Amino acid sequence: MRSWSIPFGEMLGISLRIHFFFLLLLGASLVYTNYVGLSAMRGLLLWVDLLAAVMIREVARSLVAVYSGLEVRSLLLLPIGGLFSFATPESSERASEGRLQTRLSLVGPLANLLAAIAIAAMVAGSVSPLVLLDKPWVTPHQLMRSFVWINLFMAAVNLFPAYPTDAGRLVRGGMTRSRSPLQATKAASGLGQALAFLSFATGLILLNQWLIFGGMFILIASHLEDQGVFFQAVVDQIHMKDVMLTEFSTLSPADTLEYALDKAMHSLQDDFPVVRGDQLVGVVSRQGMVDAVQAEGNGYVQGVMTKAFQVAQPEDALGVAFRRIAAGRGLSLVPVMDGERVIGIVTLQNLMHSMALLAEVRRIQRDQRPSGN
Repeated sequence: MRSWSIPFGEMLGISLRIHFFFLLLLGASLVYTNYVGLSAMRGLLLWVDLLAAVMIREVARSLVAVYSGLEVRSLLLLPIGGLFSFATPESSERASEGRLQTRLSLVGPLANLLAAIAIAAMVAGSVSPLVLLDKPWVTPHQLMRSFVWINLFMAAVNLFPAYPTDAGRLVRGGMTRSRSPLQATKAASGLGQALAFLSFATGLILLNQWLIFGGMFILIASHLEDQGVFFQAVVDQIHMKDVMLTEFSTLSPADTLEYALDKAMHSLQDDFPVVRGDQLVGVVSRQGMVDAVQAEGNGYVQGVMTKAFQVAQPEDALGVAFRRIAAGRGLSLVPVMDGERVIGIVTLQNLMHSMALLAEVRRIQRDQRPSGN
């Protein structure tokens, strides 16, 4: 989600991010309003119409998700809706099952439809009513009418059976009855991308901007979702024991900070397990020790280390490491434990190198395997 997106606040405990394509639309809206001789404020408000329609949809979906007990970590906002990132594999699996998936798939289009009806009723009952069917439907000249049609457009797009739209997710759910979740996602994503490309091409032929924009946005969302599912499948298949560092440095709580920093100078680690004998008692960061020495002079590791650390087991999936690191309050290290003894560590520094090397080793082993086995 961090690729091509920026933080956009928080809602219901869910971290919001907005895709850069959304910001490109803001620029396009401002350029267009300037071209037709309107103020930049009109262009900004038209963009706010789109953002508000997306937020109406995602607030409704988030309320259903939270009420249903799903642990949603973050939400990426796109011009056709949002993509959830779940904090646990259990939440991700539950969101793809049965009635809950149906509720999540229907509540978004329903929220947009109700918003469109409510605003249309307000427009129809105003002193100087607008004709909602006048064209262009979306224009900075008529922001209320634009808001109605943007909501209708968003509801319609998400009823189009092209994954990862809401209807596309229902198609994927049906495919999981005969395929694995990863296979179902790949099949649904392929179908969605084909339909999105068909919509885009048809829009170019017919000069229909709705078909062009709808197809383009679905292609972007499908690509992002496909990447996320593939990444999740990879990290859930690799175990901590496959990538953990077995040669690493530790510190003692009785070590002085100057001694610890001297030791850190000869290590590539940014964070260190703190052990008393064989027992893990804390974790300390290189930067934390530097800050402590600069602020208060030499002291002891025990006074700087944190006891609020995350640990993992050798058989835990690699996805656990990412979740532990995300919850680690700035620490990029997860100790791997055998009972109370540290047998390895996983850090952000070694993950990419270890995963690439592991993939190469497995490829070599696969190539050397007799063809009959």
